[in-house]
Amino acid sequence: MKVYFNEDTYHTPADTQRFLLDRLSLGTRYYFHYKFAQEILRAKKIADAGNFNRGEWAEASYRIMKNIEKCGGKFHLTGLNNLVETQKPLVLVSNHMSTLETMVFPCIIAPRMSASFVIKASLATHPYIGSIMRARKPIVVDRVNPREDLQKVMTEGQEMLASGRSVIIFPQSTRASDFIPEDFNTLGIKLAKRANVPIMPIAIKTDMWENGKYIRDLGPIDRSKHIHMAFGKSMEITGNGKETHKEILRFIGEHMNQWRQEK
Repeated sequence: MKVYFNEDTYHTPADTQRFLLDRLSLGTRYYFHYKFAQEILRAKKIADAGNFNRGEWAEASYRIMKNIEKCGGKFHLTGLNNLVETQKPLVLVSNHMSTLETMVFPCIIAPRMSASFVIKASLATHPYIGSIMRARKPIVVDRVNPREDLQKVMTEGQEMLASGRSVIIFPQSTRASDFIPEDFNTLGIKLAKRANVPIMPIAIKTDMWENGKYIRDLGPIDRSKHIHMAFGKSMEITGNGKETHKEILRFIGEHMNQWRQEK
């Protein structure tokens, strides 16, 4: 499978050319969302035909990332070698800010390992992205009964990990512009401990793509906000996992504080 990032870091080249129509849109969100919808419809057609495999998933994600750059987005990815050094399936946990990380993670992670998300049921039944998400065989939770969701993630997550596929989890209950440690649950820790696999923290700042007031995935675009993603070293769960959870919170919190202070 094609690997899109071969170094430990990636930064959007300064000479990246903006789409002409994006420049002519005078800073609005419209051309940005047009290009996003274009790629989603292309991927949906492949998924509906039953051909949306891991390679197609990564390629669609990479096209979306390149479109974001050509619409003025600036990426800063670090710690990519930590994905290379992983020798077995693991649990990846990340804070959650916008649609952007869900769309871009596959081109970074999928070329290095087989993986899928824990997603809410509304994404699996979404009229446009539902077939795309289902094609990657995610773990689907309804977020109505937390106990049932936990049991489902524990059961299906262990099966997924045992089959050699990693699990990507957003432990916050919803997307949030601020990182509040108390809202970051221990679901990933519980799964990694139960399955006896490592866990990897990911810190992201993706508020360049804001959540929409009426349609969450079609919110405003602030091109002045750079996009950051930092991949930490994988960690083995020891004891009851509390110290590992604290280390994950520290990793995300420190990166968020650093990025917030940057001009």
